[in-house]
Amino acid sequence: MRQALLIVDVQPCFSPPAWQVEGIAKLAPTMHSVATVERHDEAVTPFWRQLGWKPAVADEPLVPADKVFVKHGYLPPPEFIGHLKDLGIERVLVCGIQADTCCLAAGFMLFDAGLNPTLLKWLTVGSSLDRSASLGANLWRHHFGAGSILHDPEGLQGT
Repeated sequence: MRQALLIVDVQPCFSPPAWQVEGIAKLAPTMHSVATVERHDEAVTPFWRQLGWKPAVADEPLVPADKVFVKHGYLPPPEFIGHLKDLGIERVLVCGIQADTCCLAAGFMLFDAGLNPTLLKWLTVGSSLDRSASLGANLWRHHFGAGSILHDPEGLQGT
């Protein structure tokens, strides 16, 4: 099964832990990698008006990727799916920031497009509700099935 790595919003304004950036940076060169970067545009997504918070206007990913997609909200942009399908990708390994929001939103988008989303829990952090990413992993398992989560790097063996 042809697979790719999706790195969700690992960027300066979210202050990802060093272990996460290092772990993703080690994995990314082993396969096709795609990153999303969240940028603020209040005209597109009302983060400030509704939440009193906003991402940076011009952040860049902290982990180099083969392709970067800018997003202005929870979902990756629509051309993200076309890119993966053009490459013949079937399974997308997802890691990054906010397992229970942005990673989950990407998972829904991947699932709805007929792709196989798989969460790399050891390379993912959750939102302020649960930094361990356990809430996100539970939601991921519920929506995408028991085999949709890898808890450690050993799970990548044979994939």
